[in-house]
Amino acid sequence: MTTSKRVQDRSKKKRVHGLEVATEKWKVVSKIIFLMEVLKQEPEMVIPVRSLEQYRKQINLPKPHRISDFLRKTPKLFELYKDPKGVLWCGMTQKAEDMMEEQQRILEEEQADKAAEHVTRFLMMSVDKRLPLEKIAHFRRDFGLPLDFRTHWVHKYSQHFRVVKSFDGVEFLELVSWNPAWAITELEKKVVTGITETANLQTPGMLALPFPLKFPENFKRVHRYYREKIQLFQQRSYLSPYADAQGLKPGSLEFDKRAVAVMHELLSFTIEKRLVTDHLTHFRWELVMPQKLMRLLLKHCGVFYVSERGKRFSVFLTEAYDGSELIEKCPLVLWKEKVLGLVGYRGRKKKFETDSDLSDVEGPDGLVHSDSEVGNLHVQLEGQDTLDYKDPLLEDDSEMDIGEIT
Repeated sequence: MTTSKRVQDRSKKKRVHGLEVATEKWKVVSKIIFLMEVLKQEPEMVIPVRSLEQYRKQINLPKPHRISDFLRKTPKLFELYKDPKGVLWCGMTQKAEDMMEEQQRILEEEQADKAAEHVTRFLMMSVDKRLPLEKIAHFRRDFGLPLDFRTHWVHKYSQHFRVVKSFDGVEFLELVSWNPAWAITELEKKVVTGITETANLQTPGMLALPFPLKFPENFKRVHRYYREKIQLFQQRSYLSPYADAQGLKPGSLEFDKRAVAVMHELLSFTIEKRLVTDHLTHFRWELVMPQKLMRLLLKHCGVFYVSERGKRFSVFLTEAYDGSELIEKCPLVLWKEKVLGLVGYRGRKKKFETDSDLSDVEGPDGLVHSDSEVGNLHVQLEGQDTLDYKDPLLEDDSEMDIGEIT
């Protein structure tokens, strides 16, 4: 626990170096995957480079950097060609196309059913057992949902949920049937033996399970100072995220602990065990969460870690990471790491200055668009907390030849 009310007030010594490195690593690969998805949606998977200017904000490429120079730094994934009129075009290499096909296969064959389960459980945790489709779209990448999530994917699992429209035309995803076996938290599955076999006989209610805590070495003093409070928090019973919480009093100890349980469960659903905090604020009412959600996340720093790199803060489930690496990696994470290897990520640059992060807010086209609620921050890690990072996309040691279209 900590008394910090703002991430900016947190001591640099309390930053977790490994998770800051993980934040930067995923930001790099997210830019590339974004452009690959843009190209994938083009009829012939090629696009004039000038048409990519509209995506500068999404890939965090401020002027005077040129889009073409950005693309040249990843020659294993992008190709540049000039047509007879001198117009510069961008397409994917055969390797990039193969990678996109592999991603599609993973989404359809390995990830689809698990993603459907997580979306269903998300609905089961909500107050009205339905959520705005637009809000769920914010979590498309985090839950491992395909690009056609809103147009096709949501209709494939009619046994779990359906799309309904309100009187004012807003689309909602609504729960069709309650599954008792899915009303068991991920924490219960890990701690309580045989819990899944008795699920049909139980109704979600009070839980008394302590949350796994993971403090870095430089948090030992904090842990000693708040030891008694942490123990009391861990011993306190709380309402299951799947139980009706509308009767809880906001600000009460029971209310806050249930909110921690909801956050723990939601982060457990994500492929990287990480979420952008802006997206979480969209569900405060639907999930019966506190207004000052950031304060709650900072307070329980043994359960969560908030990275302040970039405009958009990220919250990690600390138990899921060993240093900068996920302990359990799903096929989509392994795929992203393969893409990262093709980018040429090396991770060596000191005193890295953060700019805007890639926003994972989706527009009507299914692509990511910017929607930041947090001001730009300048973050610099010093001494042992200095982030060894090198953005391969803005360095000059990699070249791509530009061919002519004949």
